[in-house]
Amino acid sequence: MTRREFARWARGPVRAAVGLVFPVMLLLMFGYLVGGGREVEGDYVDYLVPGMLALTMTFGLEGTMLAVTQDLGKGVIDRFRSLPMANGAVLVGRSAADMLHSTVGLAVLTGVGYALGWRADCTPGAFLGAMGLLLLFRFAMLWIGIHLAMVAGKPELVQAVQILVWPVGFLSNVFASPSSMPSWLGTLVGWNPMSRTATAVRELFGGPGGEPGHTGAAVLWPLALLAVFLPLAVRRFARLSR
Repeated sequence: MTRREFARWARGPVRAAVGLVFPVMLLLMFGYLVGGGREVEGDYVDYLVPGMLALTMTFGLEGTMLAVTQDLGKGVIDRFRSLPMANGAVLVGRSAADMLHSTVGLAVLTGVGYALGWRADCTPGAFLGAMGLLLLFRFAMLWIGIHLAMVAGKPELVQAVQILVWPVGFLSNVFASPSSMPSWLGTLVGWNPMSRTATAVRELFGGPGGEPGHTGAAVLWPLALLAVFLPLAVRRFARLSR
């Protein structure tokens, strides 16, 4: 199932390339055109890059959701379910391919960050730990997307469902410190799982905006989301009509 997704990307490389370029465009736009970062201590790029790495983990979900709904509409899933394979094999293959693409995306955006002057002031272990937190958050968001795709059922409904991703992404501390926001908004931003991940990653990278004590929350939030949505996705897949 994972090789099948790789073959799909090979037949449509432009879509995969756009998924890698879009976060780079956002980084450049906020870093140079919109940037400033209210009440951010130190260089804004050092604050922005880790936040953008976290935000990138929510991008591209519409591609995964679209692929799932297209398979449902074309009857491909029914043919797979007639084969001797585990119920979750199709979904796990889809998620494995997506995680590889996300890893490449992280590498590209990290390279662009280094080109802009950002540096991770940390040990190799802390650097790998930060990347692990980012991929864990991506894995949780991915299974939410897979479940919502099967709930939507049709490709034309994916765009409406995908709109839900944007509040999670932008109602966070990716671009600005919560201390610069109204108290009620800052509290809401602080509870955002992405904010927890971004803050923990900044702390591991040794940059501005990092606060100790957020790593645990950055691990628990994705695990809690996985505990809810992964079983829901597998169960819904198993109950699809033949």
